[in-house]
Amino acid sequence: MSVKLVDVTKVFTDHDDRQKEFTAVSHVNIEIEEGEMVTFLGPSGCGKTTTLRIISGFETQTSGDVFIDGELVNDLPANKRNTSMVFQSYAIFPHLSVSQNIGFGLELKGMKKDAIKIEVDKIMEVMGLTSLGNRRPSQLSGGQQQRVALARAIVNKPRVLLFDEPLSNLDAKLREQMRIEIRRIQQQFGITSIYVTHDQSEAMTVSDRIMVMDKGEIKQLGTPFEIYSRPSNRFVADFIGRANFIEGLVCGLQDAVSIQVGKTVLRFPSFNPDVEEGKIGIVVIRPEGLVLGKTSSSAFFNGTVSHAVYLGSSMEYEISVDGREDPIIAVSNNPVKEGFFHVGDPVGISFDPVSAHVISGS
Repeated sequence: MSVKLVDVTKVFTDHDDRQKEFTAVSHVNIEIEEGEMVTFLGPSGCGKTTTLRIISGFETQTSGDVFIDGELVNDLPANKRNTSMVFQSYAIFPHLSVSQNIGFGLELKGMKKDAIKIEVDKIMEVMGLTSLGNRRPSQLSGGQQQRVALARAIVNKPRVLLFDEPLSNLDAKLREQMRIEIRRIQQQFGITSIYVTHDQSEAMTVSDRIMVMDKGEIKQLGTPFEIYSRPSNRFVADFIGRANFIEGLVCGLQDAVSIQVGKTVLRFPSFNPDVEEGKIGIVVIRPEGLVLGKTSSSAFFNGTVSHAVYLGSSMEYEISVDGREDPIIAVSNNPVKEGFFHVGDPVGISFDPVSAHVISGS
């Protein structure tokens, strides 16, 4: 089932001072296709959870329209929209067994016990919960409880599955396992899904598309590749992962954009359409796109290692460069082969322009 938001806005009014208003969501327009998984991503207070709650019916928008499968649902209460929410707190009943928790929604719908058992047994097998049917939630691990919450949501066959930061209560390793599991299950059932998180890695793992939000507005909507490698503005580039920003003058625009940094001119094939000749452009280069070596006149920058951290699978460096306030951040993903640099070492920094992306400096 598709989901469509048309010019959705939510304004909260201060109960103590009616003159004070706060716009949590501002003119959001998005269409989510059937079977697609879209993540709302952004910092705390950006409006992502409020937008999710508007779709579910737990919150009413100030203006704009919400459509589910082409049906206008503005006036439908949450329990009539046929959506299921998976919460970060699991929200499973402690006094019921696993199988009773999963079948609870079907029981509320008036389904017969034999039919409930068939549906519950099916979903427990898919979720790897078959041997846990008689256990209470207190006897389960965090990951198992999350599977129960997910199974309960899916067994109701909702039109749309909603995830409100479902993994934030799990430890790092379990989070990694569960986000892969959630994506697998979502694709297996083909349920249109909307996922809210502030974790960039989580968003990249589970999503077909990501909607990055800030201060209630959409900053970019695109695939994980587009969001990470082709950010449309500095906020997105800075929020998703880490990036180096190199300012220069746009001195040519044709099949590629030419940027002059100091006395050096480089051509970059990837750039945003709002980049203008004669204006400032910003080269966005991710740390893993940089190559370190000996200082030389052919290096893009020469500098000195000011910080180095060995992480086993990678080596991370901060490099001080004359004339730059911020250090250059570089990552070596194969330090054993590429060699190690130490604090105080002089280094040359180079990169392939194909690895970079140019955004407007205005």
